[in-house]
Amino acid sequence: MTALNARTDEVQVARAAWLDGVNPVTKVVLALLLSVPLLASIDATSALVAIGLQLACVPLTGLALLTVLRRLAPIALFAPVAGVSMLLYAEPEGTIYWSFGFATISEGSIELAIAVSLRVVALALPTILLFGRTDPTELADALAQVAKLPSRFVLGVLAGTRTLGLFLDDWRSMGLARRARGVGDSGAMRRFFSMAFVLLVFAVRRGTKLAMAMEARGFGSGIPRTWSRPSRLSGRDAVAVVGGIAVMAIAIGAAVLAGTFRFVWS
Repeated sequence: MTALNARTDEVQVARAAWLDGVNPVTKVVLALLLSVPLLASIDATSALVAIGLQLACVPLTGLALLTVLRRLAPIALFAPVAGVSMLLYAEPEGTIYWSFGFATISEGSIELAIAVSLRVVALALPTILLFGRTDPTELADALAQVAKLPSRFVLGVLAGTRTLGLFLDDWRSMGLARRARGVGDSGAMRRFFSMAFVLLVFAVRRGTKLAMAMEARGFGSGIPRTWSRPSRLSGRDAVAVVGGIAVMAIAIGAAVLAGTFRFVWS
């Protein structure tokens, strides 16, 4: 009983997250505010400050820090790949450590490679924080009522989002079925591509059936639709936007004060 009460309290705390009261359209605006300004400069300082401030806001999202780090791990793992081109082919600056043909590793290229890798993480983190708990139906309601997007587009996005979880279930089921037949313990690459092809076939068939079902129910008509759950903006949305602007202002300001701000076209 104690464990059940603890679990109930945990769910109630999760539902009481501050960001849950922010309109999904505002979250889209926040994602842009926290991402686009970082494209103006290639420096490590602004990216590090932005990442630090965003991680400090994790308690407002209702997500556990471990969950955020786990979702961020694949991006952080592949982020250095984005910096390889800068490392090898950026214009040499400062001390040159290695050179072969067109590839040159210098002090400046190393700094650029680190900055680009950190920037990939800083650009991906807002999406994880803002949409990690966003309900697809609430997002569709907001896109239709607040952003005034066409209902046909909104309902198509909602239907596609709802099927993402089915792909994960299909992949897991295929993996278990192959292991049960004794064909899933070797040849990892071959197994991956064969399962990916089967999943693609499943996706095409499911998409066709879903499109036909939605057309049969009148979702493709041009008749104005009504929405059962209203979606509105509130004062919390304004606070969230101001907070996003403040995070970016502090991050870019820190880079300017540190003397590392480097305009992307300079």
